[in-house]
Amino acid sequence: MVESFFDNQSECLTIKVKGRFDYSCHKMFKDAFTSTKVANSYEVNLSEVMYLDSSALGMLLLLRDYAGGASSVVKLTHGNSAVVEILTIANFHRLFEIS
Repeated sequence: MVESFFDNQSECLTIKVKGRFDYSCHKMFKDAFTSTKVANSYEVNLSEVMYLDSSALGMLLLLRDYAGGASSVVKLTHGNSAVVEILTIANFHRLFEIS
C-alpha cells in the first residue's frame, strides 16, 4: 500500500510505503509522485516496509529521475536495519539521503 502527502509550506511530497515494497505497488507508487504537482523535495517513508526487492530499487530510481536526477532532493527515511542494508549494498547511499 502507498500513501502520499503534499506539504504546501515546504513543497515536500512524502510517500509512505506499507508492507511489501515490490512490483505489486508499482502503479500506486508511480501515481503518488506523478499525480501531484512537482515538489521541491521528496521523502519516501520506509518505516512500515518489511520487504523490498529489485523492482522497488527501480521505482526509487524512477522517482529520482522524475525529481530531477542528480540535482534532486529525495530522502529515504525510517527504514529498518534490513531495508537500510539492502539500500547500502545497492549503493543507494550515493544517490539518496538515507536516514
